[in-house]
Amino acid sequence: MEKKYFKKRIGEKIKNQKGSALAYSLVIMMIVAILLTSILRYISSQINYSFNRINREKSFQVAEAGIYWYRWYLAHQVSGKTVQQVKDFWQNGNPYGVSSPYEAEFSDPEAGPVGKYKIEIDPPDSNSTIIMVKSTGWTYKDPGNKRTIQVRFRRPSWSENAVVANDVIRFGESTEVSGKIHSNNGIRFDGVAYNKISSSVDDYDDPDHSGLPEFGVHTHVNVPPGSGVNDNFRPLEAPPTDPVPSRVDVFKAGRQFPVPSVDFNGLLSDLNFMKSQSKIAGQGNYFDNTNCSGSNYGRHIILSGGNMTVKTVTSYDASSNSIISEGCSANYGIPNGGVIFVENNIWLEGTINNKKVTIVAANLVGGSRANVYLGANNLLYTNTDGKDVIGVIAQQDIEIIRDSQDFLTIDAALLAQSGRVGREHYGVYCTQYNRRGSCLNWVTDHKNTITVNGSIATNLRYGFAYTDNTGYTNRVLNFDNNLLYYPPPYFPTGTEYSIDLWEEL
Repeated sequence: MEKKYFKKRIGEKIKNQKGSALAYSLVIMMIVAILLTSILRYISSQINYSFNRINREKSFQVAEAGIYWYRWYLAHQVSGKTVQQVKDFWQNGNPYGVSSPYEAEFSDPEAGPVGKYKIEIDPPDSNSTIIMVKSTGWTYKDPGNKRTIQVRFRRPSWSENAVVANDVIRFGESTEVSGKIHSNNGIRFDGVAYNKISSSVDDYDDPDHSGLPEFGVHTHVNVPPGSGVNDNFRPLEAPPTDPVPSRVDVFKAGRQFPVPSVDFNGLLSDLNFMKSQSKIAGQGNYFDNTNCSGSNYGRHIILSGGNMTVKTVTSYDASSNSIISEGCSANYGIPNGGVIFVENNIWLEGTINNKKVTIVAANLVGGSRANVYLGANNLLYTNTDGKDVIGVIAQQDIEIIRDSQDFLTIDAALLAQSGRVGREHYGVYCTQYNRRGSCLNWVTDHKNTITVNGSIATNLRYGFAYTDNTGYTNRVLNFDNNLLYYPPPYFPTGTEYSIDLWEEL
C-alpha cells in the first residue's frame, strides 16, 4: 500500500516537474523570441538608417555637385567679359535657373547615373554683384530623400578693399584702417590694421630709406614693449627672416604676400561704358566741355538730398586747387542707380539721401586727363545702412584741395584710374602778398583729421600726410561693408564668381 502511494507521489512529482520545465521553457522561449525580435528590429532599423544616411549623403553630394556645376557654368559665360556684357547676360542671356528651375542628371564615372539636381537662381539686381543659387539633390534609389543647399555667389568689386593700390604705399603711425588693404607693389604700414594686408610682391626696396629690400608687407614700428618707429632698414622685416613675424600689434588680422595683382589698365573700357550710360535718359547725366560763359575748367557739383546743383568752373587757383569763379548754375535730380559723367574736372561736395550714384571725371575726347577735387566741404551719406552709396572715379587724380576742412569726412568709394588719391605736399605756403610780391603771411600746412568711410583705389602712391609732419595728422579709413555686396553703380568689378556664403536649408 505504501509502495503504491510513494510511486503515485513520485509520478505526480515527476509530472509536476515536467509541467514546470515546460512552463519555464515556454517563458524562456518567449523571452528569447522577444529579444530576437527586438534585436532583429534594431538591426533592421540600423540597416534602414544606414541606407537612409547613405542616400541622404548621396543626395547632399548631388546637390553640392549642382552648386559647383553652376559655378563652372558662370565661369564659362561671364569670365573675361565687361561689366556691360555681364549685365546683358543676366538681363537678356536667358541664364539657366532664372526663369524656371534647371534640372540635370548627376552620374558617377564608375557607377553610372546616381540622381538629379534642381537649380533655382535669384539673379542680381541692377546695383548688386551677388546672386543666390539654390540646389536640391536626390538619388534615383530614394527620390523622396532630398537635400537642399543655398549658396551666395559674389563678384569682387574695386570697392571691397579699404585701400587697393598699384604702387608702393606707406601708412604712418596715426593711421587706423578697418578694411582690407592690397597693393600690387610694396606696403610699409606703421599704423594699426584691423583686417588683412596683402601685397603682390615677396619683397621690395622701400624708397623712403636706404638698405636692402624688405618684405612685401612690412612695418617699422618697434617691437613691444618698445614703441615708436625706426626709419632705418629693419633686418627682422626682411628676407631671409623665416618665418615672417606675426606682429599682431600692427597687423591685427595678419599679412599676406605674394598674392595676385589687380589690373588698373582695364578700367578704360569701363570709363567709356559709363560715358555712354550717362547719356541715356533716366540712367545718368552727361556734361561736356562746352560752357556758356567763357573758359571751362570743369563742374562744381553740390549734392543735396536727392538733387544736385551743377555750376561751371570758369577759373581756379592751380596752386591750391580751389575754385575762384563760377557760372551757368543749374539744378538736376540725382539719377538713382545711375552715373554722372563730366568730360572735365569735378569739384565735389554735399550730402545724398536714399541715392546710389557714381560720379566720374574723365576726358575721353583728348587733352589733359580729368581730376576730382574734394575737401571744400564734407561728402556725406544721410543713411549708413546701404541706402546711400557714392562712387567717385577720376581719370587722373582724386585730390584733396589745400584749403580743405580741418576735420574732413568723405563717405564714398574713391578710384583714381591713372593717378592717385591723396593731397599735395603744401608744406609752408603764403596766403597773402604785398604789392611788391613779398609774402605777408606764411602758413604751415597742418590739418587735424581726415576720415574716409568707404574705400580707396589708387594707381599711384596714396597719401594725405608727409614725413615733415604736414598734411592731415590723423587718417582714419573705415571700410563700408555695404560696398561688398552693393558697390556703386557701374563701378568696375571682377568677372569671376566666388562662393561667399554657404548653408543647408
